[in-house]
Amino acid sequence: MTPQPQRYVSRLTRETLALILAGGRGSRLKQLTLWRAKPAVPFGGKFRIIDFPLSNCINSGIRQVAVVTQYKAHSLIQHMQRGWWSFLRGEFGEFIELLPAQQRIETSWYAGTADAVYQNIDIIRQHNPSYVLILAGDHIYKMDYGQMIAFHVESGADMTVGCLEVEQERAKAFGVMGVDAASRITSFAEKPEDPALIPGSKTHSLASMGIYVINTEFLFEQLVKDADDTFSSHDFGKDIIPGIIERNQVMAYPFRDEQGVRQGYWRDVGTIDSYWQANLELIGVTPELNLYDSEWPIWTYQEQLPPAKFVFDDEDRRGMAIDSMVSGGCIISGSTVRHSVLFSSVQVNACATVEDSVVLPNVTIGEDCVIRNAVIDKGCKIPDGTQIGVDDEADARDYFVSPGGVRVVTPEMLGQATHHVR
Repeated sequence: MTPQPQRYVSRLTRETLALILAGGRGSRLKQLTLWRAKPAVPFGGKFRIIDFPLSNCINSGIRQVAVVTQYKAHSLIQHMQRGWWSFLRGEFGEFIELLPAQQRIETSWYAGTADAVYQNIDIIRQHNPSYVLILAGDHIYKMDYGQMIAFHVESGADMTVGCLEVEQERAKAFGVMGVDAASRITSFAEKPEDPALIPGSKTHSLASMGIYVINTEFLFEQLVKDADDTFSSHDFGKDIIPGIIERNQVMAYPFRDEQGVRQGYWRDVGTIDSYWQANLELIGVTPELNLYDSEWPIWTYQEQLPPAKFVFDDEDRRGMAIDSMVSGGCIISGSTVRHSVLFSSVQVNACATVEDSVVLPNVTIGEDCVIRNAVIDKGCKIPDGTQIGVDDEADARDYFVSPGGVRVVTPEMLGQATHHVR
């Protein structure tokens, strides 16, 4: 697919309203979503998951964005309100709005992805966009939505679905599309036992990214029709898309890198193991997700913190970090950090060792601790001499241990303060 001229794309993005669905419970992330919604979970040393679709919108030239919240949204709302997007100009029609579940139409909370959009239909009408871009707020990726919108318009589609090629076995966890030679969707099944294969492939299926571009009036028609269906679960993947593919033009948009050659980077960090792995992937010399790309920055709110500091240089007490990412405000005091990601204001005290771990903000690790293969939640104070990732039996008793062996440690597990804003 040939990229469209920037002026043509910028006209389309100005006519687009993005809706980021950020109300997910994220229960597979276990204790990390005990007090926060999944989109508010910290990621990559200084960001939160929601920052990635938000930054994609801004970098794509989409300056009308609404974030739909529901489950334990306080820390997400707080992050948004403190955020960097204050430079958007209301007099130019630019905004990022928060749309909490507020029973605007129905007397219940959001029942599904389609219902979350339907219950805000009056707000969408007020903004009067030509196109609505619907995004999940809980995935990690960089994507130029402008090119997808241009593809949608050029193909004459009523709706376009962003898609990835995945191994057939993995596709069972996704919405899976069957397509014809022109990329028109001919079938759509949510989490099928026997996923349809891509034409010409014996191993891969076409999976939905949960990204949709829809003509606004067509969207309204389908939402109203779905809301009136008492048998519907009010979900785009389960109900809306299967119901329209026979009579309407629904297209599949393949997600590619900037050169249009390889599939783009995309991660669903929905489990502890995938979350831990995606964070540690960033440490690589040339990771697939380049956070140092000045042409496509990931914007976020961040505290004003001093630089990271490494102190002591004795033989038995040397402050150092190897193959790691260490954020502002951290102090590595006569201790060793290897192949780990440290978020802001983490303190690692004398003779402690941290390996293959993700340590969230404001954690203090005591002296002589050993931390391996762990995710340490925000605000934990690890007592002196604690060993995590050393004794499987003890860890299973005291912490959560994932199927892949990753230990999750929260303040509650340590008998420390609960009900913190996360």
